[in-house]
Amino acid sequence: MEERRGVKSSKVIEDEEKWVYDSSLDHKGNIPIRASTGVWKASLFIVAIEFSERLSYFGIATSLILYLTRVLHDDLKTAAKSVNYWSGVTTLIPLFGGFIADAYLGRFKTVLFSSIIYLMGLILLCMSWFLPSLRPCDTKTCHEPRKIHEVVFFLAIYLVSIGTGGHKPALESFGADQFDDDHREERKQKMSFFNWWNFGLCCGLLLGVTVVVYVQDHVSWGVADIVLTAVMAVSLAIFIIGRRNYRYRKPSGSPLTPMLQVLVAAIAKRSLPHPSDPAQLYEISKSDKVNGRLLCHTEKLKFLDKAAIISVQNLTEKPSPWRLATVTKVEEMKLVLNLIPIWLATLPFGLCVAQTSTFFIKQGATMNREVANGFEVPPASIYAIAAIGMIVSVTLYEKLLVPILRRTTGNERGINILQRIGIGMIFSIATMIAAALVEKKRLGLVKIDPIKGSHSMSVLWLAPQFLIIGFGDGFTLVGLQEYFYDQVPDSMRSLGIALYLSVIGAGNFLSSLLITAVDHITDDVGKSWFGKDLNSSRLDRFYWLLACVAAANLCVYVFVAQRYSYKSVQKVAVADSYEDEPENGGPIP
Repeated sequence: MEERRGVKSSKVIEDEEKWVYDSSLDHKGNIPIRASTGVWKASLFIVAIEFSERLSYFGIATSLILYLTRVLHDDLKTAAKSVNYWSGVTTLIPLFGGFIADAYLGRFKTVLFSSIIYLMGLILLCMSWFLPSLRPCDTKTCHEPRKIHEVVFFLAIYLVSIGTGGHKPALESFGADQFDDDHREERKQKMSFFNWWNFGLCCGLLLGVTVVVYVQDHVSWGVADIVLTAVMAVSLAIFIIGRRNYRYRKPSGSPLTPMLQVLVAAIAKRSLPHPSDPAQLYEISKSDKVNGRLLCHTEKLKFLDKAAIISVQNLTEKPSPWRLATVTKVEEMKLVLNLIPIWLATLPFGLCVAQTSTFFIKQGATMNREVANGFEVPPASIYAIAAIGMIVSVTLYEKLLVPILRRTTGNERGINILQRIGIGMIFSIATMIAAALVEKKRLGLVKIDPIKGSHSMSVLWLAPQFLIIGFGDGFTLVGLQEYFYDQVPDSMRSLGIALYLSVIGAGNFLSSLLITAVDHITDDVGKSWFGKDLNSSRLDRFYWLLACVAAANLCVYVFVAQRYSYKSVQKVAVADSYEDEPENGGPIP
């Protein structure tokens, strides 16, 4: 009788403390023991391979425009577009990888196979530099590299793209899966997981754009590739060693099929009236729910509710999922549709981020990079300032702001996810303004002295724009990860992380399209903003354009975010009552 009223007996509480009842399994396929699986002891193995992947990715990505202009001798516009295309593919292909992980392979296997593909790409990158038949040239310097080198080089970096496509969405969601949403302490740890995940990510990024880039600049590209390959191989071994500590989720089949079933059922019942009480809509009991959690009914997109109306035909025969959907399936469909406006409204942020690995790095290459005692900073190492900004931002947010905001707002997260994303967008506008002002000053020096040009201007002038975008990433990028993981259906969490990555990927493609459009328009009305090199370009005007786009979009984002409804999950019994709690971090019980 006690349990029926919602009060858990001490035996039930003790049982739930010992075992994890969140649909996850241990490495033998059994219900996991809470004390020996999951949480931070499992996540550390997962963070280790993420550290390695980010080290490799940023070691390649931040220097790619320099490789294309110095080794392959591409002009600035062509090189920038090639980098944007590669970055775009690398961050859009996770949509496919996330789908495969959720539907068929599972997250662990997807990470394992994609890491092997990633490793193959790095090995091929080494071969393109060291094998005599694949080297750019036989001589130390050359004005036109061999075609075979270009082919093998691009094949290698696109293999890395494919590896990233399975690695990124599956690994981050696999790491978050190590925490039980229905256990209060683990749920709070999970909120910290995304912050510390990005802290580890930034440490890998920091080493990638300093140590690895220094080796590329002062030793050789090939030696740097060997370092990246060795680190990836070691971290893959560490990831496999940790398999006994992980909690696993079974793949649940295509997440698109249930959504299509809801749509078909809603259309078939379009003429039926809505019931006066939402409790009359079809839903299975909590005890019958095998995977995932039950969702609460919401009033938005009410047309889809018709899929859950129990008709006379449903009562007389066994209901088909194509004719009758549960409230949870309907709400999952609503969740996916509600993501679309937010995804679109965050694209201009991805557009601003795309400049950091292209024009920002190329700016640094033209400036005075000498620091203490004549040491010359590699151009791509300037990106380290952005990593430092993100590390500081995440640490301050986690250790200082969140505790204060939790006490002030009563919200487990401190502020809700969309507020965090919006704050980061303000930083992206400030970044473009700072970049425009610095570039205008640099071009002014070039005009005064065309020979020395901007070489008399210290590269540290770029520090503000990198630092500001780093701070913004600590809010928006971490917020996007959390948002797309939490607000998708439980069966689509790898795909959710892929959606976050696709914001950056689509931003890169938009950047390429915008460069092409601006180039044509400005060339027709006068002189193009994009010349053969930076000194004959007007990047300051392009940055002002991006600042205006980002500012206008922020207004749209605020309008959309204010009208957003967070996922509301039917909670299990807590203390002496049942709770229905929104997934944006509701009041602390």
